[in-house]
Amino acid sequence: QVQLVESGGGSVQPGGSLRLSCAASGRTFSNYVMGWFRQAPGKEREFVGYISASGGSESYAGFVKGRFTISRDNTKNMAYLQMRSLNVEDTAVYYCAAGQSVGIEADEYDYWGQGAQVTVSA
Repeated sequence: QVQLVESGGGSVQPGGSLRLSCAASGRTFSNYVMGWFRQAPGKEREFVGYISASGGSESYAGFVKGRFTISRDNTKNMAYLQMRSLNVEDTAVYYCAAGQSVGIEADEYDYWGQGAQVTVSA
């Protein structure tokens, strides 16, 4: 089992920045791909990006457009989602997830955090 806990959510104005953290415990963190997903009200959960287990590669959804950066610190069992140039369409609950292989589908991830609300409004 891997337990994941997100933190760092909140409210920000359009154009602002926010960093989400994901603290992991349980099995060896460095064995897992870490993904980030989000779910806006009334919409399905969507892929944001992932980082490989080693941290050597990342992949992002098209809507990110260079605004978001995923990183991880395997010595601290932490993953991060740095978000910049936020707009109102980025308002959602953001989830971190752990999986054993890279993927963009939610069902490819085995463990999930509880979610962190991000609200972007003027």
